[in-house]
Amino acid sequence: MITFIPTPIGNPQDITIRAMRTFEKATLFFCEDTRQTKRLLKLLEERFDMCYPEAEFYSFNEHNGAQRLDEFSEVIAQKEVVYVSDAGMPVISDPGQLLVEYAQKNDIAYDVFPGASAVTTAYAASGFEEGKFLFYAFLPHKGKERTLALSEAMNNGYNTVLYESPHRLEKLLHEITQLDESRELFLAKEISKKYQKYYRGTAQSLNEQFKTVTIRGEWVAVIRAKKVLEKSLSFSEVLNLDMAPKPKAKLLAQLSDKSVKEWYNELIQ
Repeated sequence: MITFIPTPIGNPQDITIRAMRTFEKATLFFCEDTRQTKRLLKLLEERFDMCYPEAEFYSFNEHNGAQRLDEFSEVIAQKEVVYVSDAGMPVISDPGQLLVEYAQKNDIAYDVFPGASAVTTAYAASGFEEGKFLFYAFLPHKGKERTLALSEAMNNGYNTVLYESPHRLEKLLHEITQLDESRELFLAKEISKKYQKYYRGTAQSLNEQFKTVTIRGEWVAVIRAKKVLEKSLSFSEVLNLDMAPKPKAKLLAQLSDKSVKEWYNELIQ
């Protein structure tokens, strides 16, 4: 059995009882960073009376994931395996996807526990009323790839959630301001941690504000979708449009029972 367990993104009290009980009986841990996982387990042992597991710990990341699957292919199905990332929901912006796919292909039982996620927490805190959003994780660091990715994030028609490191947040605000200074943003700093802070405003106002803000910690940015005003034309408005017969015939056919050919013949008479 492989269990994918979310870990706290800040406050250790966000861990669940179910997660701790599963940690206790695990015999093999795959971790983004074994040191980080062991620190968390030690903290849970000290503060919440969790029994520290008698288990083996191995790193599992984008560099060695395939190798680990080869190494443990004969024992994964027989062990109580736990996969955790350093913080938050495993598999989301995380190499655990390789392990999920492996379990599916090899008919190995697996489960994913619900839990802490910076993506959904930040979006809920944004107050943006639209229920749909896209998650873009981290943008490319620089160059044409970053420019194209940011342009897509700002013009896809949906509210968009990004992760950003502290040393690039100022750059992100400047870039968004250059593209659309009136675009509304929501920024969440250090979610669930001691210095958690929320900011909401236009790109221009936040860009100015952050010139005096100490930017540290992990950040989540939510870019509000650009509102596009749509106008529906009535049948009579389409009929009176000054446009070529062929495209006008296609529009009129969409609004009536006549065919494009019938409308075209009528328009050219």
